Amino acid sequence: MAAPMESPITFTNIGKARWWQTGIFASQTGYVLLALVALFVVMNFASPYFFTEGNMQNVAKNFSFIAIATLGATFVIITGGIDLSVGSMMCFSAMITSMIMTDVSTPGMPGASWFVHLAADGKTVVANVPGLILVVSVLGGLGVALIVGLVNGFCIAVLGLSPFVTTLGMLSIVRGMGYVVSNGRGSFPGGPDADYFYALTSGDVYGMPAPFIYLVVLAVAMAIVLHHTGFGRHVFALGGNEKAAALTGIAVARLKIAVYVICALAAGLQGIIISGWLGSAPANMATSYELNVIAAAVIGGANLAGGTGGPLGAIVGCVLLEVIRNGLVLAQVSSYWQETLVGVIIILAVLVDRLRSRMA
Repeated sequence: MAAPMESPITFTNIGKARWWQTGIFASQTGYVLLALVALFVVMNFASPYFFTEGNMQNVAKNFSFIAIATLGATFVIITGGIDLSVGSMMCFSAMITSMIMTDVSTPGMPGASWFVHLAADGKTVVANVPGLILVVSVLGGLGVALIVGLVNGFCIAVLGLSPFVTTLGMLSIVRGMGYVVSNGRGSFPGGPDADYFYALTSGDVYGMPAPFIYLVVLAVAMAIVLHHTGFGRHVFALGGNEKAAALTGIAVARLKIAVYVICALAAGLQGIIISGWLGSAPANMATSYELNVIAAAVIGGANLAGGTGGPLGAIVGCVLLEVIRNGLVLAQVSSYWQETLVGVIIILAVLVDRLRSRMA
């Protein structure tokens, strides 16, 4: 006679996550998103002007002015690194772009939307190409950002220097170079392609600020790269455990250089966009912006120890900072309180994440 089948053993304490470990509460980004929603509700009652179309456009445009750079910085932070040179890089790229636009268009020099090339017979052929100066100028601004990113990555990945010290030094170097090339006067986008430049950097598309559209496109691209490509998996693996990543065959040095290049290019693009909004690239542009960029990334859930972060958190962190700033302006509160509140929010964000981790 067959023995009766025993009922399967069940464990009631395995496989069930607590409510603060599931859904929107499973990450710091979720908590910050809830705080942002609550802040929107408070601002709606605190000021009748907050949810007006004009103010919402201002909020979307203003947070976009640091969000693109924050996306790039998030790549670096995920790997466990940091880049303190992003503010200086914004200024320098914007300055180089503006100077090229103006100088190439100066009478007596090649420019004024003219592309000069040599024909087969050796004679100079001049062709009118609208927008070419703009393309060359932007590529020049991004080119210097590329070089700075390569230098940062090489010093950190190959020479083994500290990311903090390396990028802190680069902050001073790039800012100083900006003062040198401009004699401290800054520069202004000029020439026949200036209208194109302003339309692309500070214009609107169906009521949406152009910088916000660029931000959305880049954030989607970043999400795809991080979560659906081998490069993204390697970035997270490097931030989780660098030695283990090296043992699995990941080219650690090359990957580190790549993320610092991405960060520098994002900062350079951000600076070029800001200069279009300002109408100039002053020598002191984006001073201390690196603090806002890093703060937004950390508030949004990027862990300075590495291994955590993403585009959604970066954007949420930027929006939170801008809503606070905008709310202070509407409430006619001194703007000096903004820095204080940002510091408090950073500490609270880290504290909440630490408490959540301990309860896991």
